[in-house]
Amino acid sequence: MQNDLADRELLVSLAAEVEANLVRHIALAAEWQPHDYVPWDDGRNFEFLGGTDWEPGQSELSDVSKLALTVSVLIADNLPAYHRELGKYLRTGPWWRWVGRWTAEENRHEILIRNYLMVTRAVDPIELERARMTHMVEGFSRPAMHLLDVLAACALEETAAAIRHRNTAATADSPIVATIAERLAADDELQAVFFANLISAALDLAPDQTVRAIADRIADFHVPVVKLADGTTSDELLAEAGIYDRANEPALVFGPLLERWNIFTRTDFSEAGEKARAELAHLRS
Repeated sequence: MQNDLADRELLVSLAAEVEANLVRHIALAAEWQPHDYVPWDDGRNFEFLGGTDWEPGQSELSDVSKLALTVSVLIADNLPAYHRELGKYLRTGPWWRWVGRWTAEENRHEILIRNYLMVTRAVDPIELERARMTHMVEGFSRPAMHLLDVLAACALEETAAAIRHRNTAATADSPIVATIAERLAADDELQAVFFANLISAALDLAPDQTVRAIADRIADFHVPVVKLADGTTSDELLAEAGIYDRANEPALVFGPLLERWNIFTRTDFSEAGEKARAELAHLRS
């Protein structure tokens, strides 16, 4: 039976791994500018400044592309809540520098998508702002977690976000939307690698404790859900559009990560770890 490590012990023990992965992440992350992806020549004033207000005929995007971008911008707009949830666990040394880097990258996504939607008049700006206010007021929170649970949840969430954006790119009817979605997916994938690498290091340090966290977070995993004006949810419509279907999570999200972490081939689990691994057996490819 392995002894569980307290979060403060894990923060110290994994700090060097965080530093190394932060350096790696920054080295690999392409520098890009959100303003480069926005067709500014398409922009014009709304009525408040003497122009013309939005009407549906101005949008040139399909309903699928509009939905995908709306969901992405609402999730990214809720960044303060995500920052709070991540930052309250990681307010020290290289951990805190990573939180800052992650937050800056996610904020850049929100800036890009919102500017694109407004300049191209792809969606009703008033409805988008109302949806943003509702989503922000509701906020995002999760039950109190230990450090390993936070890392496992983030690895799952960023992997799922990358899949959503890759599929958005594949189904987009606009070359610019496809380019934007590919750019966001590339960021998501690098962020997912960061969190996955920390889980790999944690498995070597505290295998039973880490696989327990993985099993628990997979058991209650769900991507952020946005309630839409017509009463439907983003879950339903994104699945119908082929962008993100929760039924595919075992094959596309959970399975690849479990393989990356060698969950089914490790030999260092004791009884507690074996119990957690057994709970994951149905996800073995």
